Amino acid sequence: MKRRTLLAATLAAPTLARAQAWPSRPITVLVPNPPGGGTDFAARLFQDSLTRQLGVQVVIDNRPGGNGNIAILGTVRAPADGYTLLLQYSGYHGGNPALMRDIGWDPLRDLAAVGMADVAPHGIFVAPDLPVNTLAEFIAYAKARPGQINYASSGNGTIQHIGGARLAQAIGAEMVHVPYRGAAPALQDVVAGRVQLFVTTPSSAISLVQGGRLKALAIASQDRIAALPQVPTTAQAGLPGFTVDAWFAFFAPAGTPAPVVERLNAALREATRDPDVMRRAEQGGVLLRPLSVAEMDRLGRQEVAELGRIIREARITLE
Repeated sequence: MKRRTLLAATLAAPTLARAQAWPSRPITVLVPNPPGGGTDFAARLFQDSLTRQLGVQVVIDNRPGGNGNIAILGTVRAPADGYTLLLQYSGYHGGNPALMRDIGWDPLRDLAAVGMADVAPHGIFVAPDLPVNTLAEFIAYAKARPGQINYASSGNGTIQHIGGARLAQAIGAEMVHVPYRGAAPALQDVVAGRVQLFVTTPSSAISLVQGGRLKALAIASQDRIAALPQVPTTAQAGLPGFTVDAWFAFFAPAGTPAPVVERLNAALREATRDPDVMRRAEQGGVLLRPLSVAEMDRLGRQEVAELGRIIREARITLE
């Protein structure tokens, strides 16, 4: 028994030593969307606090494309040493495995949950030149023009796609889906009036609403958000039961040493108590929900099951 215990301790020693020495160089966070969207916002929300706590620079690396798969594959193929992380979007985590064949990664096998960044209630936003100012007016307008309203998303199968499709179904109006490679280019076209509607996270839209370049009709959540206090919830605007939200969380390559994952998780939870992080989260219309590693892992697994079910039942495809 003593020999077996000694052998186990000897085998574990190199891993423990590496974990204790971590981090000794910059940490890269891969973001599967361009700058300016909700995923990028979540990564940068934690960047400075993590840099201070861990004592090394945390670098944001935006790698859009492939419906998020370029950044995700970059993560799962990286060494499992704690120096490459992924800022994962729930729509990619749960949606991509249900939408694509042979994507090259499995959310349950290839990614290790680290911790939550933020949860983002979605808002219903429309082009500034659309002749509506309330959700009720938009519903009447869309019903009178079947097939003439275009709604944007940051990609096929994303929560914005699902949110727009669900909205069309809920109000009984045919609308056309227009996918983009991220929220930022989608917002640009909504502002320009090339597409009329975008169901998305408020973080990238708030300044546009405040500047009069975008209209916010409702927040698809149970509560209003502090950054846009004048915007009603969907229930208050006459569409009860319609809610859309997303989470953004940190993941690492599977096999990353548990002590490293736990230290990262502790730093993330500590960051949620940082006054600057709290202020910026409120301004960005997102909610901070610190979770343990086990809680984040459980939520990720639930998302895979639930979002996969919704996609199959709604027959959402990448085409």
